[in-house]
Amino acid sequence: MSKGTCFVTGKQYDRSELNLYSSIKPQLLFLIRKDHPDFSENDLISNEALNLYRKKYLERIVSREHRELSRLEQEVIKAIQDNTTLSENISTDVDTNLTLGQRVADRIAEFGGSWPFIFTFFSFLLIWMITNAWLLGSQPFDPYPFILLNLILSCLAAIQAPIIMMSQNRQEYKDRIRNEQDFKVNLKAELEIRLLHEKIDHMIVHQNK
Repeated sequence: MSKGTCFVTGKQYDRSELNLYSSIKPQLLFLIRKDHPDFSENDLISNEALNLYRKKYLERIVSREHRELSRLEQEVIKAIQDNTTLSENISTDVDTNLTLGQRVADRIAEFGGSWPFIFTFFSFLLIWMITNAWLLGSQPFDPYPFILLNLILSCLAAIQAPIIMMSQNRQEYKDRIRNEQDFKVNLKAELEIRLLHEKIDHMIVHQNK
């Protein structure tokens, strides 16, 4: 099988691994000529070098409006270059690294937002009021208007609120990580579809020739 020289890398390749100037799409050709102005119609470029310019083309798509690539976008580009997957179970990773305080906060928040808590709470209030209003008669430890009970309820609300907020903050962090993961997977899928279109167009041009 005959060989040829890649204009970009200067290496020898089989003819099947080389691409003609005329088969390259204008977007990629613009990037190649930007780095190699002497690249002309009589020159060849290897699949290896062309793939590198496809990656640069993807970066230009992602970094449109002259802005810098974000951390997530850089991870997506790197995943495409390394041919690695981005899908993973975020919930398992987040839940296995919880501290004792976070676990307690989640349990309290889960119980505090349930019907058993409501029934237990109202039962406690009812027992407290019946005990001090009728059962203890003239010597209740918390007579009407139940000042001690109000103090206990105020303390309970003051403690319960920040605990529930801690659990909600952690859930918000978990949702943010999940949204970032979804964004990376969707962006990677979109860019790989564009790359696939590039390769299919390239194959069609070669087949027609």
